[in-house]
Amino acid sequence: MNVKTLLAVLVILCPSPLWAQGYAGLGGSAEGFEVPQAGIEFDFPKDHGPHPAYRIEWWYLTANLKGEDGRDYGIQWTLFRSALKPFETDGWQSPQIWMGHAAVTTPDTHYFAERLSRGGIGQAGVAVQPFEAWIDEWRMAGPDMDTLTLTANGADFGYDLALSAQGPLVFHGQAGYSVKSADGQASYYYSQPFYSVEGVLRLPDGDMRVTGQGWLDREWSSQPLAEDQTGWDWFSLSFEGGDKLMAFRLRGGRGDFTSATWINSDGSTDAIPDGSVRLEPLATDQVAGRDVPTQWRVVLADRGIDVKVSALTPDAWMGTRFEYWEGPVTVTGSHEGVGYLEMTGY
Repeated sequence: MNVKTLLAVLVILCPSPLWAQGYAGLGGSAEGFEVPQAGIEFDFPKDHGPHPAYRIEWWYLTANLKGEDGRDYGIQWTLFRSALKPFETDGWQSPQIWMGHAAVTTPDTHYFAERLSRGGIGQAGVAVQPFEAWIDEWRMAGPDMDTLTLTANGADFGYDLALSAQGPLVFHGQAGYSVKSADGQASYYYSQPFYSVEGVLRLPDGDMRVTGQGWLDREWSSQPLAEDQTGWDWFSLSFEGGDKLMAFRLRGGRGDFTSATWINSDGSTDAIPDGSVRLEPLATDQVAGRDVPTQWRVVLADRGIDVKVSALTPDAWMGTRFEYWEGPVTVTGSHEGVGYLEMTGY
């Protein structure tokens, strides 16, 4: 959900107790780091860039695509930043750690790759004017956030895509202050859910030209989960007609916490409070040795939404250092559409 993979906390290049705690470590102390506050106004283009005083942050792009062969595809491109200390320095002493995830999902197969880097040495980072987010040769870049190119590759896949924003930025929660628990943990969270996308997927069977729609999530925080919260289910759904829904469920020992944003086709929004959206697993599949919900019922009564959300490929498992499920979905029922689903903690 952006709670969206708060996995950046993985502290991959240094020992840390968070390593052993997994997703539960995201509820640990934020001592020494800044924490989000309600009522803060965003500052663009600066806020498209990194915030090293916060512990975790990501630039997270997913896209639902249609190939020239008529089949559905999905891609993911993510850059995570995780801080050991709340500042940035040049060289190998930098406390900032970067991780990249990329994936392509077809109706038959899920391909993924991972990259890791220390900050301060130029191997990974984000610049705002012009915009560029990179790790090694993977790049999201353009004159600004409205017009971007996107590249990544793995052992069996790659893609070269062009993105063009067809609507405004969207701010979740209270003008971008997104609460994640009854205890008040929160993040700053905004999205660009209106990208049109075109380009080429590079697959073992050959290149495939694709077109479709993309959704970028931007989020940063220092303690985004409560101590008892161990995982989440995050949905980004795009309906025929242009309306959209972002919704998430955080699972914890004291019960679930939900939040959602209804996004009208013109980009105007309504915040949906805890308990108002219903996210109900309908069926599970055995994925990577675990029972993972791959069909869901999503109900938002105030908007007449009652849909079934189904994974395009149930085996869309990200076997990265912190494992999770991430893949494209189809939407049927009261509304038709497509989207993306992320699930952690299973």
